[in-house]
Amino acid sequence: MPLAAARPAGLVDHAIDQLRQSITTGEWPVGTRIPTEPNLATALGVGRNTVREAVRALAHSGILEVRRGDGTYVRATSEISGALSRMYGSKLREVLQVRRCLEVEGARLAAAARTKDDLAELEELLARRDALHGGADRAEFSRADAQLHFAVVRASHNAVLIELYRGLTEAVTESVAITSAMDPDVGHAALIEAIAEQDADRAGTEAGHFLDELIGELPAQGISDR
Repeated sequence: MPLAAARPAGLVDHAIDQLRQSITTGEWPVGTRIPTEPNLATALGVGRNTVREAVRALAHSGILEVRRGDGTYVRATSEISGALSRMYGSKLREVLQVRRCLEVEGARLAAAARTKDDLAELEELLARRDALHGGADRAEFSRADAQLHFAVVRASHNAVLIELYRGLTEAVTESVAITSAMDPDVGHAALIEAIAEQDADRAGTEAGHFLDELIGELPAQGISDR
């Protein structure tokens, strides 16, 4: 196999960082087709080969998806979500189990650390989530429900936990979409009430209870996501 000419690693890393930033900041939401290779090369001030390598690296990590003859699309906002997006089907149980680990402790910490602003946001998101419940737009409901869960974790004010959970954004949203069809009556008012009353034990119990129910309803070999 002939050796390939060395390419300035810094340029590729720079391109990767810039593309990732456009994704994580929401400039390119999940499902968006990103600009073409020539346009990216011009915008970044690098060669097309550099852009191609950066896109290939992000596609390998699951953040981007290259569709032949169509373009390149945003698949996930982080490497963690990119990996988990390929784990659905028989792996849904594992996703819910990871959610349980993070959300139970997040709820307990939130009960102790939440501020008045946190509580106001939680109550606002709960109202929005409940208003969308049972509506025709399941995708919007799933996003609203996932935003509420993330807000609970943010109220913990634990930076490491928050960043870990942030990596699950797409996985949480899709798992909500799947499980809401299984058990559409799951609510979160009691969880937010426990956080409001700063009852850490109850908050942890409420956060784990509905996930335990969902996990218990899964078939032994998991559930398909389609």
